[in-house]
Amino acid sequence: MGIISALFTRKSTNFKALVDAGAVIVDVRSPQEYASGHIAGSRNIPLDTIASNADRLLKEGRTIITCCRSGARSGMAQSILKSKGIEAYNGGAWNSLDINLK
Repeated sequence: MGIISALFTRKSTNFKALVDAGAVIVDVRSPQEYASGHIAGSRNIPLDTIASNADRLLKEGRTIITCCRSGARSGMAQSILKSKGIEAYNGGAWNSLDINLK
């Protein structure tokens, strides 16, 4: 599978079950994008700061679900977090993920 298709392809993941089990939703969009709308209870950690926040997230010991506008940045964030030993899933577009959590 190519890297581009890997960024945009999500396996069937039950995101609601992950959240119910304690997963944290991390929105990797800019603060301005996040302010224009986001999933209630999500954290805003922009993609360009995700690596510097990975140690803190790892210490929390919780599963991370990343989201953004389209799924591309959240896919990159997922890869970064996984490389740091964090269980992470790409939730894709924040508004679609929000619908799937209900």
